[in-house]
Amino acid sequence: MALEAFAEIDARWHDQISGLDVAVDDIPRLLPRDPETVQWPDEVTADGAVPLARLIPAGIDVHGAPTRAQIILFRRPLESRAKRGADLLELVHEVLVQQVATHLGVDEDTVDRGPE
Repeated sequence: MALEAFAEIDARWHDQISGLDVAVDDIPRLLPRDPETVQWPDEVTADGAVPLARLIPAGIDVHGAPTRAQIILFRRPLESRAKRGADLLELVHEVLVQQVATHLGVDEDTVDRGPE
């Protein structure tokens, strides 16, 4: 489902996001200290205190090797927010649009429209 939701974005932005990986993890490994007042950074797409996805920028690992940017979708929180399969596909697409917009430094409408 993640690949299907990402396909339209990739078709529009392929050249700009060729160094971006998309992965799926069951649950987030980051939790807020205080769920009532959590302020997530732009790299995290969340529903209140529950992270739905996270962007990890490209960088350098502990061995000095370059790493690729990666969007990690959190499967269980996404599934629990969708009523039907079509809802899940739409939600995953929306989350990916938000994450790609953050990665590219553009707004979400630009991601939906495609590059100029």
